[in-house]
Amino acid sequence: MAKRTESFRIHGEQLLKKVKELIEEGNIRKITIKDKNGKELMTFPLTIGVVGAVLAPVLAAVGALAALVGECTISVEREE
Repeated sequence: MAKRTESFRIHGEQLLKKVKELIEEGNIRKITIKDKNGKELMTFPLTIGVVGAVLAPVLAAVGALAALVGECTISVEREE
């Protein structure tokens, strides 16, 4: 399967909402969050069938990170 990478520049307060939207799309393999200088802050892989309780700690960490960063970039690795 081919992989494709996309990036989104967003502000911290939109981070959690965007990550949740991306997870719901379902074809995401990995999400990386970087600060405005390109420093990697968080990376987490996603596998098919990952749901609810398994993602809760990851989403809690993303929410905490969102409170600390101003502008960031989300890089998403997708499978075609």
